[in-house]
Amino acid sequence: MRISPSTKRILIGVAGAFVVLLLLAFGIFQWKRQQLLAYALREVKARVERKYPVTLALGPAQFTDLNTVEIKGMSLVPTARPADTLLTARRLQASLSIRSLFAGRPVFSDLQIQHARLTAHKTATTDNFGFLLNKKKQPAAAPRNDAAGRNYGLLLNQLLEAGFDNVPGQADFQDFVVRYDSPRHQALLALPRLQIADGDISGRLTATIDSVVNELGINGHVEAGDYALTARVFGVGSPVQLPYVPRRFGALVSFDTVLVRMAGKDFSDDDTGGKLTVRGSLAARNFSLYQPRLGSEDIVVHRGQLDFVAALGRATVALEEGSRVVLNDLVFHPEISVRLKPKLAVRLRIDSDAAPTNAFFASLPEGMFDVVAGTQGTGTLAYHLRADVDLANVDSLHLNSSLQASKDFRITRFGAEDLGKLNGDFAYTAYNDKGDSLRTFPVGPSNPDFTHYDDVAGYLKSAIMTAEDPRFLTHRGFMEKAFVNAAIQDIKEKRFARGGSTLSMQLVKNVFLNRQKTVGRKAEEMLIVWLIENTRLVSKQRMFEVYLNIIEWGPSNYRWPSGKRGVYGVKEAALFYYGKRPSELNLPESLYLASIIPKPKYYRFSFNSYGSLRSSTRYFFKLIADIMANRGLISENDRDNLTYGVNLNGPARGYIVTARDTTRTVSPATAASSNPST
Repeated sequence: MRISPSTKRILIGVAGAFVVLLLLAFGIFQWKRQQLLAYALREVKARVERKYPVTLALGPAQFTDLNTVEIKGMSLVPTARPADTLLTARRLQASLSIRSLFAGRPVFSDLQIQHARLTAHKTATTDNFGFLLNKKKQPAAAPRNDAAGRNYGLLLNQLLEAGFDNVPGQADFQDFVVRYDSPRHQALLALPRLQIADGDISGRLTATIDSVVNELGINGHVEAGDYALTARVFGVGSPVQLPYVPRRFGALVSFDTVLVRMAGKDFSDDDTGGKLTVRGSLAARNFSLYQPRLGSEDIVVHRGQLDFVAALGRATVALEEGSRVVLNDLVFHPEISVRLKPKLAVRLRIDSDAAPTNAFFASLPEGMFDVVAGTQGTGTLAYHLRADVDLANVDSLHLNSSLQASKDFRITRFGAEDLGKLNGDFAYTAYNDKGDSLRTFPVGPSNPDFTHYDDVAGYLKSAIMTAEDPRFLTHRGFMEKAFVNAAIQDIKEKRFARGGSTLSMQLVKNVFLNRQKTVGRKAEEMLIVWLIENTRLVSKQRMFEVYLNIIEWGPSNYRWPSGKRGVYGVKEAALFYYGKRPSELNLPESLYLASIIPKPKYYRFSFNSYGSLRSSTRYFFKLIADIMANRGLISENDRDNLTYGVNLNGPARGYIVTARDTTRTVSPATAASSNPST
């Protein structure tokens, strides 16, 4: 279609007028834009000060191009603490939406902040940042109730909302330093550069927290509106060491890389102040933990992951159903609840997926299971744990721990130690409590001091089993009731007061493990016992025979005429105390040897300086003899004619009898008339 000349002239005129109007509008904008910018900054200042109790001060501002604004200097000061500046920046740059400016609600984007300093202070009574955690529409927080405990759900919810609500859509931080000081903690974060673009985060920082310094890299993505986060944190040049843990728990925790995911949160109000549920995951590479009570070496998990459904409330923390723990190739499903007030209470429910035997042993944490590391076999293994403890009622402690094997479970190859060596001659090394080796000797017929099971007095075998492990011949390595009772006593006395170990566990500890009282050693001890007992690797009689020939029974500084040191095994014990053979021991002599097994170095404390048994040892004699008689292990005549004394005719007499006017330890007549209660 052809356009007539007149129409063409009209269109050209309209276009020209439109261009003139645009140029005029642009000219007016250029003439007035500094005033518009001042208006925009006043609006930003007003919005910030309406939202928070602060004073926002902005330095000189100007356009550097059509819509880019540069601000030379800013500060943010809490109104309640005018002398305590929270945030400063030397230079800010941002893009200003012209459309939003004319709409009356200026919107800034692509924020760049240079040379910023955020300084947070906290004292016992005040701080300069607490206002960030409180929304104005929220009701005033209830006074803290120390008896009921802190509401960890409310606290974490405030932190999460403060963090996510203040994440900028676009930002570029250059030379940003964050400092935090409180009476108990100090932190310094130096960020050469941190960028946020459409939710993507990347940057490097040096973090110094409570004297722990880490060079970190971070990248990830955040969806602030959904409270969702994915972040990868990694060490630059060295592993990342967790702060706070060394001071609080005496532990060292490190990792190469950790991947943090948060999938969302739910906060529900209730009469306790609220409950927070958080879903997400933590995955770490080369996770390392050292704590002296756990073990003497670093405990290492090369691949670990926690998928969590965590619930936090007033003095309560829980991992709920749906949580999952992955340790290398092992998968566990934990349900854990912890109540901190009025007294600590813990409830554990842990079940593992059945794992192939090779994968099970290959996945055990390094540094905890050195003896069984590398064990191979057929079949599958699955672990289950049920535990409940309430410090308000310690006697109610409940524990059920089991390792279940499939019917085709078999061990085809042992790890670092051949557990089957118990069936033949092997070299045994005795150590003191410091871990120093004292003596090595063969266990078996090649040793002239070795005593066969049948050559040990029945009194001694029965007395030891009655005192140490009454169900030794029938259980499979563990007595849960004894273990629970020991745990109850340990908790009450706040120390390792009682072991709760069976003879099987004592044997494994002495033959395969060190003398350290650590969680790691106990865990490996229990696993080795389970393997020996549940695979019928060694007979009960052979286990007891080895036990009788290796246990410590006297002073480690005693030297025999042959030059050997210490009192180890039943033959040396019978000679050291009584000058007898093991087959010749009577009931009182057997009871005394059984009484000192838990603490052989304290053998002298059973006697006074004249060689008479003290009342506590006489009570032990009566207690064990009564149990033995009731179980048919000794006759009624043995019990009725029991003497509460022993004749010390061996080298032990010189260590025990120190009174000058004594000629014998105790006469049979005197012993027979002794009352255990006196």
